[in-house]
Order: sequence, then structure tokens, then C-alpha cells
Amino acid sequence: MIATNHQNVLAFGKRLILAALPLLLITACKNESTNFTTDVAVNVSVQEVQKKPIQQTLITTGSIRPELEIELKNELAANYYLQANPKTGKPFKMGDWVNKGQVIIRLEDKEYSNNTNLEGAELDMDISQMEYQKQLALYEKGGVTKRELVNAEKTLLTAKQTYENAVINMAKLSIRAPFSGVITDLPYYSPGIRLESGQAVLSMMNYSSMLMDLSMPENLMGQVQINQVANIMNYALPDDTLKGRITELSPAIDMEARTFKGRISVDNQSELLKPGMFVKAEIVVDQRDSALVVPKDVILTEGNRKMVFIATNSAAEKRYIRTGIEALTEVEVLEGLKENERLIIKGFETLKNRSKVKVVK
Repeated sequence: MIATNHQNVLAFGKRLILAALPLLLITACKNESTNFTTDVAVNVSVQEVQKKPIQQTLITTGSIRPELEIELKNELAANYYLQANPKTGKPFKMGDWVNKGQVIIRLEDKEYSNNTNLEGAELDMDISQMEYQKQLALYEKGGVTKRELVNAEKTLLTAKQTYENAVINMAKLSIRAPFSGVITDLPYYSPGIRLESGQAVLSMMNYSSMLMDLSMPENLMGQVQINQVANIMNYALPDDTLKGRITELSPAIDMEARTFKGRISVDNQSELLKPGMFVKAEIVVDQRDSALVVPKDVILTEGNRKMVFIATNSAAEKRYIRTGIEALTEVEVLEGLKENERLIIKGFETLKNRSKVKVVK
């Protein structure tokens, strides 16, 4: 009886061991798997932290226009004659460059010229000048009174004004370029045709200097200042950035749109920008000539703190950082990093402090 019970206990023990064995194997496998995962190095890419210039900018868009542009109209009724461009020997046309003061169009009206009488006005002025000199010499010798001398001077002044008015009136018969620039519109009129006054006869512009009008949210009023630099870009010129400068700012805020106005002057000596182009302006509100700079997309957050990972030996080290000015894709680091440390820029998303890493290209 005792032997039978002993055999039963042994059999029960064997069954218990066999039942527990799979659980022990599963637990061992789990531990082995956990240890294996911990030991696997994460492939990462790094770049050395370096100092470089950085700019913080505000971005706005708008159309750009020339600083100098004008449409000229004839001031009197006269016959129209388009002049020849001395550079080509052919009549002026749209696209021609003209110099300030150059005559583009002449108008003729015989009656108007006769009534203006420029030559007669010039002769009257010369005669009055000689008469005044004569009266002055006589007055110094006591030959005429002070009144006679003053009357001669008055006659001379009147003659000079008459001549000056004649010059001004005759100038209306010549349409001249008011500044150096390019002809943008030149309506066609048959030579000799009579035009009524007020007809548009010439449009021109000089776009070596351009203007861009701004409309900015009122919360930027404290950041935008006169003389701040602006980088000007156009989608058609992806490799070219021109420099501009804020020249005007309005202190008034539009109560409906909650915006304020400004104006940028753009140096366009290369004439890359064309009038009417839609451009993007990056207004530089802050900048550093030399700062520790990291890509913005490698910065992680932990609560209200910012952090990055650096590679030290074969492990990742978590670093809390304090940042400064921000560009579009980069950020200035004020604290937490040193120059030449290896910043992890790829593969950082799943890292923890002291995670094993393997640096790859």
C-alpha cells in the first residue's frame, strides 16, 4: 500500500514538471528576445555641429513694380511725327532704351508756333537788356533818374518772363523722355496725322529699381523695421535671390483687415525681375553671423523641453537644448550642444538615452 502511494507521488511530480516545462521555455525565450533587442544597434546618420550664419525671416508675397514709370499725353492739338532712334536709324518702337531728355515725338502746329513767337521774345529780351545797361550807365553819371532806371529794369524782367514762357510753350511740341528707361507703350499714329490734346502718346519705365507694396498682420508691427533687409525671389528665377530693403512703414492699422502697409525697394540693376512679377519677400528680422545651427526637423520635444540625440562612441546620448532664432529649416542652439559634436540626423525617432547606435552614411 505504501509503495503504491509512493509511485503515485512520483508520477504526479513528473506530470507537474512536464506541465511547467513549456512555461519555463516560453519565459526563457522571452528573456532571450528582450536581451537580443536591447543589444541590437540602430543604424543612424550624423553630422557635425558647426557654426554658420543664420537669419530669421518673415515671409510675405506680392507683385513688384518699377520705381519709375509714366504715361505721357500731348498737351495741345497738333500734327504727330514719330522721331528716329539714332542708335538704329529707324523710328522708335516699344522696347527701345532711351536717354533722359531725348526727343521721341515732335508735334507741329504753325499757328501755335507763330503765336508763341519764341524768336521775337528772345529779341525783346536782348533789347531790354541793352536798354537797362544803358540806363544804368547814365544813372551812375547822373544822366537819368532812379525812376527811369527802375522802369528799364521792370521792362527787362517782363521781357525775360515772356521769353521763358515762350520756351515752355514751345517745349510742348516735343515729347521728351523724362528719365532714362525703356519704351513700354507707343500707340501707332500715321505720320502727320492731327491729334487732339490729351491723347496718350508714350509710356515708359525704368525697372533697375523696383518697389513692392506690403500688407502685413498687425502682430508683426513690432518686428518689422525701416532699413531691414529683404530677400526677393520669384518662382521663375529659382537660383537667383535679389536684395531689397524696407523703405516705408505706415503707423496706421486697417481696422477691418487688421493689417498695416509697408514698402520694399529692390535693387534690380541686373533687370532679372520684370514689372508685374509675383514675388516672395523674406524680411530679415534677426540674424547671426556665427551660430551653432541644427536642422529643425531633428528636434524632439519632451514635455515642454526640446532635445536632440548625439552619437558618443557607439551609443546615443540625449541632450536638452535651448534654441534661439529660427530660419525656415534650421534653428540656432544657444545651450546644450558644442561645436563638432556628432548630431544624429537620421534614425533618431526611436532612440532612447544610451541606445546602441551604428553610424552609417
